[in-house]
Amino acid sequence: MTESTAIQSNGETTHHRICPLCEACCGLELKVKAGKVISIRGHEADVFSAGYICPKGVALKDLHEDPDRLRTPLIKRDGVFVEASWDEAFEEINRRLPPLIAAHGKDSVAVMAGNPTSHKAGLLLYFPRLVRALGSRNVYSASTLDQMPKQLASGLMFGNWLSVAVPDISRSDFVLMLGANPLASNGSLWTVPDFKGKAKALQARGGKLVVVDPRRTETAAMADEHHFIRPGGDMFFLLGLLHTVFAEKLAHPGRLAEHLNGLAELEAAVAPFDAGTVAARCGIGADTIRSLARTLAGTPRAAVYGRIGTCTQEYGTLASWLIDVLNAVTGHLDEIGGVLFPKAAAFAANTAGRPGSGKGVTTGRHHSRVSRAPEVLGELPATCLAEEIETAGPGQVKAFISIATNPVLSVPNGERLSRALDQLDFMVSLDIYLNETSRHADVILPGPSPLEDMHYDVVFTQFSWRNHARYSAPVFARADGQPDEWETLTRLTGILQGKGIGTSAVDLDDIQFAQDTQRLFGEHSAAVVHAVSGLKGTERLLDVALRSGPYGDGFGRKPEGLTLAKAKSMSGALGGMDLGELAPRIPEILRTPSGKVELAPPSLLADLARPAADLLRPVPDLVIVGRRDVRSNNSWMHNLPLLAKGPLRCTALVHPQDAARFGLADGAIARISSSKVAGPRHIEAQVQLSESMMPGVVSLPHGWGHGQPGTRLSLAAERPGANLNALLDEQWRDPLSGNAVLSGIPVTIRALEARPAASATAAAVVQA
Repeated sequence: MTESTAIQSNGETTHHRICPLCEACCGLELKVKAGKVISIRGHEADVFSAGYICPKGVALKDLHEDPDRLRTPLIKRDGVFVEASWDEAFEEINRRLPPLIAAHGKDSVAVMAGNPTSHKAGLLLYFPRLVRALGSRNVYSASTLDQMPKQLASGLMFGNWLSVAVPDISRSDFVLMLGANPLASNGSLWTVPDFKGKAKALQARGGKLVVVDPRRTETAAMADEHHFIRPGGDMFFLLGLLHTVFAEKLAHPGRLAEHLNGLAELEAAVAPFDAGTVAARCGIGADTIRSLARTLAGTPRAAVYGRIGTCTQEYGTLASWLIDVLNAVTGHLDEIGGVLFPKAAAFAANTAGRPGSGKGVTTGRHHSRVSRAPEVLGELPATCLAEEIETAGPGQVKAFISIATNPVLSVPNGERLSRALDQLDFMVSLDIYLNETSRHADVILPGPSPLEDMHYDVVFTQFSWRNHARYSAPVFARADGQPDEWETLTRLTGILQGKGIGTSAVDLDDIQFAQDTQRLFGEHSAAVVHAVSGLKGTERLLDVALRSGPYGDGFGRKPEGLTLAKAKSMSGALGGMDLGELAPRIPEILRTPSGKVELAPPSLLADLARPAADLLRPVPDLVIVGRRDVRSNNSWMHNLPLLAKGPLRCTALVHPQDAARFGLADGAIARISSSKVAGPRHIEAQVQLSESMMPGVVSLPHGWGHGQPGTRLSLAAERPGANLNALLDEQWRDPLSGNAVLSGIPVTIRALEARPAASATAAAVVQA
């Protein structure tokens, strides 16, 4: 039995797990009998989620049992995948990858990590080691398709990429929300299970939720107010709010005043953007903008929150910055009931080192070879990968290591990337599915089922609505020969270090751990190594991080403090350790060179020239945006029966007014064409009329387009859907963060000949 197991009299065992399928990180209670999961429900005693669960948690059973999920390595022989042993797979990698690096240099290998990496401690903690061993500048991740603007803005303002302030919703009286739908996402860069319950509690105590979004989302439908906004207009709306705050003398940063830099420069920079000037561009009236600004400034406990819709646009970094600026100048940053910084038990850089100041963040230490896009957080934009493979010359990408990612579906113009991947000399994919990206690989290395792995939330404890520490033991033993993911990455790292495959992952890890401990703990390193001598791999790193963290035992100096053993003993049926409500942390959290909150970073002030010029740009007649569904967080979830059942979700939502002017009928097939990119590129999707859409805006979810040759996602292929990203311009990025522009894309739409709804789903017709 594991730490989380209890035996029942009927032969059932009960296990408690943290759900790894979205950012809510809910606690689950699983019943197992005869080696099978027989039920999954929310864990009532969980200190963080208190019994809340969404359909994704229940679908863990489907994922574990999915016959399409890979359980053994695959090697491509003469264009066909064949099953192989782990030793054979690593032998193939060792035979082909080091000679390629020797011939073409380290930059000839690109590596990319996908969204699921954030949910897997073994992948997340060992990926940096792989990157260091590789030494390539061609490092990519899903962050530049999702959240890099928020990380950059937070880094520039507070000094660390992950110092993200989150709403203190349980004590707030007013929340203004832009481009976010936490009823579907369960929060994003804000880990908040059961948002609906918390929002209803806010309303019950007399508080108010206002949502600004081009679609009346599930969250907007329960809000006290909803305002349509033109996609890409968030930054103009925020400028109008901020201008009103300054013009009407509503700025009152309170106790933070002595910790702010750049207030005067900020006020001068936003002077041209009064509410009347920006109203037409954002589609929200000037009187509404001014009224919301007054409410925000006049409510003692209030917060502004924005997420993916504010990030995945051409002004993503500016919008992310202005959200925190608004919170700061109205006195709601780092205040109870406003936005606060979580204090994670482990792995948070803003709890380490000297508090109150630091090196800050730097960007542009190198640039992509072809487009000259600047590096941010050690990464290049994911949309640069295809051109780096296609373009000949020194530094051309010849090999690719893909880790839990499917960029052929998630990156703009994935068809181009798909063609580029076919040009590679070698590709390795760490993935549990043979999907649209991994089908291009020469070697596929599958990870274990989440139910065969330990779990600790390395990242999401840093964005959580409440401080906590929870650990999950594996429910099932791994199959014979199946390594932990940290072991897989360690063996790959050993190959990149020139150590071949003769040394075990455990021995390689021991060597690296000793070196890292010496660097971090100096003269105390031997004592640290001895203190965790009974552990290995991910658990060893976790124990060190917990013990040296803000609640830790300091390796014996604070006997009452936190250790991995204590976290294990308090998890399982006990539901984890509640470490308390969020609390103010400024100036302690700051890692800027000045030791202040930087309200006016020069690069952001300079970038305001773009929106100033954009005020004169004509508004497109029709644009398209994505959307989120609670059952669809990643593309592979379309292969799980529980999540795939029900109505077709990959539909194009169209307002009835737009349907009338374009001759569209509910349930009919429409051709949607991009008017931004050169050359014909279009998709076909089923129309769904909806008054929830802002007129002039169409919505289609991301992550679809299944059924491509060579994939093995049988259920997803039955309803493949249309790939929105096929319409997007891979060269259109937020210039500061490199984030792809995924929203507000100009399109045209026209009706096609009606056809049966069942065939409408095979819709991803792309021409480029």
